[in-house]
Amino acid sequence: MTEEPLELRLLHGGEEYPVSVTMRTPGHDEELILGLLHAAGVIERAADVLALEPWRSEHVTQDNVLRLRLRSGLDALTVLSRPTFTSSACGVCGSGSIERLALRAVPPRWTAPPLSPELVCDLPRRLREEQALFSATGALHGAGLFTPVGECLVVREDVGRHNAVDKVVGWALQRDLLPLWDHVLVVSGRVGFEIAQKAALAGIPVVCAVSAPSSLAADVAESFGLTLAGFIRDGRFNVYTLPERLALPAVPAPT
Repeated sequence: MTEEPLELRLLHGGEEYPVSVTMRTPGHDEELILGLLHAAGVIERAADVLALEPWRSEHVTQDNVLRLRLRSGLDALTVLSRPTFTSSACGVCGSGSIERLALRAVPPRWTAPPLSPELVCDLPRRLREEQALFSATGALHGAGLFTPVGECLVVREDVGRHNAVDKVVGWALQRDLLPLWDHVLVVSGRVGFEIAQKAALAGIPVVCAVSAPSSLAADVAESFGLTLAGFIRDGRFNVYTLPERLALPAVPAPT
């Protein structure tokens, strides 16, 4: 398993400003940065990024340093320099962010038929089949984007579970797919506040996880219209919010 720092530098007006360093698994770095920028509220679409490329001199390229040029210019520096922007798996990220989330997130749409319980139970297996690095190391988080019929569109892996989600969102940004209505996000671990936040901002209506969500993640999912299913294992799962997007069997009325 490889874990390396990725430094981001902002270019503006002929000057270069160090912004942040995040630990990540190398690979799909542009997707990672796009996802981070979107989650931070710096960009709404990939076209807001004018340039994003490795640092180069005449004879040297540093793949672990990316230079960024934005349409918004230097105004983004304050947002990008927040401490919450620098960790691959921060425990308090999102603290004080619910108000900002409410200003940016819109209720996601689900127009497809309800998901069958059998499909929900099978999604972690489908995710795992696409996790080549996990199969080799057993040590990486995975996130995948699926259609309502269970087709896997993209899977990304990273040492940070939040990074894996950012890479998926960045992949979608590159293809101008946001908001991701009628899509399902599947994650290999637990769902904390930040993953729920990233899903809400990307317009993803259904999030499925192998482990349980935090109480704050469930609150965010309820408030912003996400269906949240967790503990998907052994043919069973828990539904924490908005069960109407799932074709669940009717519960008999008490006698």
